[in-house]
Amino acid sequence: MRTTVTSKGQVTIPKAVRELLGIRPGSKVEFRRRQDGSVVLVPAEGKRPESRFCRLRGHAGAGMTTEEIMALTRGEE
Repeated sequence: MRTTVTSKGQVTIPKAVRELLGIRPGSKVEFRRRQDGSVVLVPAEGKRPESRFCRLRGHAGAGMTTEEIMALTRGEE
């Protein structure tokens, strides 16, 4: 994949790479130089970005009892 460096030294990380690495706005990344002289982009060590499913995780709370649910399904008041 190819991208262009701006006059400020900034680049846009292609969407496919952001998705692969779990990079979102506010994510920290590191550039690491390898033994062969190449440079790789990796998510910064530490807390991994939460998955898109973590944001949806939760619980329903106390809610109704089994008896209340059964009464509701039977049409009882």
